[in-house]
Amino acid sequence: MIRILLADDQRLVRAGIRGILDDEDDLRVVAEAADGSTALAACRELRPDVVLMDIRMPGMDGLEAARRIAADEHLAAVKVVMLTTFDLDEYVYGALRRGATGFLLKDTEPAELLHAVRVAARGDALISPSVTRRLIAEFADRPDHTRPPDRRLEALTGREREVMRLIAAGRTNDEIAAQLVVSPLTAKTHVSRIMAKLGARDRSQVVVMAYEYRMVSPGWLSD
Repeated sequence: MIRILLADDQRLVRAGIRGILDDEDDLRVVAEAADGSTALAACRELRPDVVLMDIRMPGMDGLEAARRIAADEHLAAVKVVMLTTFDLDEYVYGALRRGATGFLLKDTEPAELLHAVRVAARGDALISPSVTRRLIAEFADRPDHTRPPDRRLEALTGREREVMRLIAAGRTNDEIAAQLVVSPLTAKTHVSRIMAKLGARDRSQVVVMAYEYRMVSPGWLSD
């Protein structure tokens, strides 16, 4: 059972999303919150598997709540998926850097919402939709997001760098395995070692780092 916390300041939005989630046998909404402070407190009390978090809420917003969740070692297993109205909202990039697993548009189709929750619960990054890749690429390519060299990247082997690029392209472990002609277990091991060496909380942070350090570029990816 995947346990979900739903955080949005609009009651109708929460009701609509909850109605979709509660129809599934493997999903259960364990709590709702109308602001970031309440969401953070509920996370600490209930330890949900996935938080669907609105970016813009009164008081503590979703970005700050996501940052605090990611910084709390006791909440390391909690995956945060940001909800936004705009598909090219700069706040989304900040959320990914703060440890969010990914983001969804509020008008997304129910099937995509359900898929996203399950993907997030597995620990995979929500980067497959082309709009997400465009967003990360756009903001990572701006001069103010250029970062100095990171010595952690030097610890990666050539194969791990190759795997990191495939993660940034939205490939699953099975797809990475097929492309590199290795076993799924070997691909999973590569991904785990990359995350450990980079100190990444999840795959989304690996994706952001791949763009920030110019390991991939928008033209390298295909929609």
